[in-house]
Amino acid sequence: MLSTLEVDLRPGSGIGMFELGSSLWFVMTMLRGLQHLFPQVEVKFDAENASTTPVILHLRPHFDLLFSGYHQRLHTICLRKITDLHPPIILRYKDSVICSGGDPLVRVQITRAFGPTYPGDELRYPGVWFSFEDDTINESLKGGIPNTGPDQRSKEVRRIIVTQKETQSGEHDALDEVIPCPVMFAEISRAIIKIHHGIVLHFFAPSSSPLHICLGETTTQDLNLDLGPPSRVFYKEDGRMAIHSPNPQLEEDSYSNDYFYNYFHHGIDFLISGQTHRVRKIILHSNVPGSPLFQRYKRCPWELEGRPEDDEDDTPPRMRFPDKFEAISHFLNPRDPPPQSMILDRTDDDDTITLPSPISRLYGYSGVILEVNEASQVVAVTLF
Repeated sequence: MLSTLEVDLRPGSGIGMFELGSSLWFVMTMLRGLQHLFPQVEVKFDAENASTTPVILHLRPHFDLLFSGYHQRLHTICLRKITDLHPPIILRYKDSVICSGGDPLVRVQITRAFGPTYPGDELRYPGVWFSFEDDTINESLKGGIPNTGPDQRSKEVRRIIVTQKETQSGEHDALDEVIPCPVMFAEISRAIIKIHHGIVLHFFAPSSSPLHICLGETTTQDLNLDLGPPSRVFYKEDGRMAIHSPNPQLEEDSYSNDYFYNYFHHGIDFLISGQTHRVRKIILHSNVPGSPLFQRYKRCPWELEGRPEDDEDDTPPRMRFPDKFEAISHFLNPRDPPPQSMILDRTDDDDTITLPSPISRLYGYSGVILEVNEASQVVAVTLF
């Protein structure tokens, strides 16, 4: 027996369990626990511009979710095929059921529940609009004579679209970033990488102060107080990279008791010294669609800061995660070509995993390691 999908309609905010402004990582993690309601999830994106492509999740048959390209935040929710019974939908608005049991939702029911609105082929209200077309959106809404005849009153709603309410600056384009809202507060808006020093985290929350995390100084107690407990504590057992050190045994002994603080929900890992319990390395993840670690971590929107021109320069140059590897490499070392890379295959340690593009390359610079995929996108930055 199919589970009934009960959802409430919140104009400008969300539908059911989906809240505008939620991260792609959070929504897909939630969907893994709701396979009885959403057994089929299709992920679509532009593979040629994967770093900044908008991402669409198709949850058949009822939902389409559009996420913004830069911060990967839920931008638009589309509810469709309301009469489809696989699964059946109960749709509520405030305290009233406006549609249930596979019965069609018609125009007159909308106007009774939401009141009058401006004329057009769709019924548009702040934060929500109702379309009577299956696949096309009529954007010519200026002027015109309202359709109020008897046949129009019983016209069936085919799609319900929820977006953020328009601001004074005008209509919110589908490719714009999501306007910061409460569900995003206390989450990272950008991470400034200061080579050899650490990172500065900025948050969406209003009036929040930047958080400085310094290599060799910040302790696990600091991380717990400032970021909360980690998603996982993982003890480092892989010492294979020590073979590349001038003194492999010393290197292996030095890291033998180290452990990771994994903050999947922030897109950051911290390697902690087992002796001093201070931050030894920082890894920031780009969450690029199609890459081997896609959806293991939330996107951390990092910016790599260069040297200021002088002491009074408060806007030093920066490269950002969407920039191609070649540009970032030149930024880090303008006088030389990219260094020799090491090959990393994410499927080597697990024969049960198959990935379309499992190979990435590691490029080392002074204080920084870049992990780069086959499309020259930097999928992770390690700071040490």
